[in-house]
Amino acid sequence: MHRWRIAWTVGSIVIAEIALCAASALLPALLLRAIATTPCGLTCAAGAAAAAVPCYVLFAITLMFLSALCSRVTGWRTAADLDEPVAAFTWPLLDWVRYMVLIHVVRLFAGSILRATPVWTGYLRMNGACIGRRVYVNSLSVSDHNLLDFGDDVIVGDSAHVSGHTIEHGRLRTARVRLGDGVTVGLGAVVEIGVEAGSGCQIGALTVVPKYTHLDARATYAGIPAHRIA
Repeated sequence: MHRWRIAWTVGSIVIAEIALCAASALLPALLLRAIATTPCGLTCAAGAAAAAVPCYVLFAITLMFLSALCSRVTGWRTAADLDEPVAAFTWPLLDWVRYMVLIHVVRLFAGSILRATPVWTGYLRMNGACIGRRVYVNSLSVSDHNLLDFGDDVIVGDSAHVSGHTIEHGRLRTARVRLGDGVTVGLGAVVEIGVEAGSGCQIGALTVVPKYTHLDARATYAGIPAHRIA
């Protein structure tokens, strides 16, 4: 039974990613071909070269939209409050694997050029995150989007790790992460599952916030593990 589940999961991932990448590349490829085949010599060659970057951005944005749409249609999500052995290969666990693969591919092709932009925030929102206004996410280490609940004016710094899952002793555990209005997560900080940060809370750079920690509103935390500082 496990072999069939694994085979189906791998096959569905491969089919979905091939279809998503092909569909995302179709329009940029047609535009480049149209420019390159226009009979105007070196001018068109230079135009095709200049259009390569905008076409790649178009590919990345299309991939983000289609990937989020795929996760919605298929129902691939991270189940909340999951606590299961990885070796069991249950369907909720395999759905989480497929969801994470979709997120990783978007990170690879689109995240490096679009993170910290409203487009990236929009992708997180489309992919299941509950995100308020004026949210700034400058990190590719934000996963399990449907388990993230960010208020208004939240800032997530470069390389900060915010995740709704953890794997410990061979078990997958999941929980929501809630950041209130005006919360700042510093450079390289780690926010683990089940964390709740009150409005205006400041999490310092390289700080590690342990699982299921409640951080007070309008307080500053730093250290490993996080502790409140004056």
